[in-house]
Amino acid sequence: MPTVSSAAQLSITEKEKIYQQIAEYSDETIVIHSNQKVLYINQPGADFFKIDKDALIDANVVDVFTEDYKELITERVRTGMEDRTIGGLMETTVKRFDGTEADVELYCYPVQYGETIAIQSIIRDVTEQKQTERDLLQLKNEISTPIVPIIDGLAVLPLVGSVDGDRSNRLLDAIPQKIQGENLSCLIVDVSGIYNIDNVVGEFLYKIDHIMRLLGIELIFTGIRPELALKAIEARVDFSQLKTMGTVKQALKQYLTVT
Repeated sequence: MPTVSSAAQLSITEKEKIYQQIAEYSDETIVIHSNQKVLYINQPGADFFKIDKDALIDANVVDVFTEDYKELITERVRTGMEDRTIGGLMETTVKRFDGTEADVELYCYPVQYGETIAIQSIIRDVTEQKQTERDLLQLKNEISTPIVPIIDGLAVLPLVGSVDGDRSNRLLDAIPQKIQGENLSCLIVDVSGIYNIDNVVGEFLYKIDHIMRLLGIELIFTGIRPELALKAIEARVDFSQLKTMGTVKQALKQYLTVT
């Protein structure tokens, strides 16, 4: 083992080689970059990105991130270089060179790489973890959106929680599948348990109404509380083309009267 004095006499190249040897033992992706240009990536990182190590040297580190994160990463790199600040742990998405994308956790901090002021980025692959979370969320949403048969031809669908873009798409796929074989002529959709009323929710209600009509099923929306109606007005969501009633009880009474 070199002494302190001999270690101080190591050349820049020797120091870089020692640093690289240590980094190669890591299971996580380690990238050293300066002014966005890649100076070094360890072998586990090259394996993760599905590319030869040498092919990434001098490449723009920002290019591996998906479009929706590039601006944020560019600013993060700029701040890290100019202010020498640590970039806290964040979740992002990267593009690998085989065309696939991966969910990752990113942690950055300033380093001195030889004589170069640089940033070391640690990239941890969390794709499987995120997929598990999405699968659990989908299962939770499916369980929390049961279609409850009332009488022949009529069922109630209570919606609970928030409806964002992802959940809206899942519901648009799941609801038509759930009603198969139910021989419904009317479905009461109760939205009293929805936290948010915005353009995403408004678009979802219009789409599911249109889909159900194409399937020959009438939709009645209930539970639009005054505060939700106010939010709908603020979000410029127009419910005038949808059939709405105050409560499930009122909708059920009207259905029984008509039939």
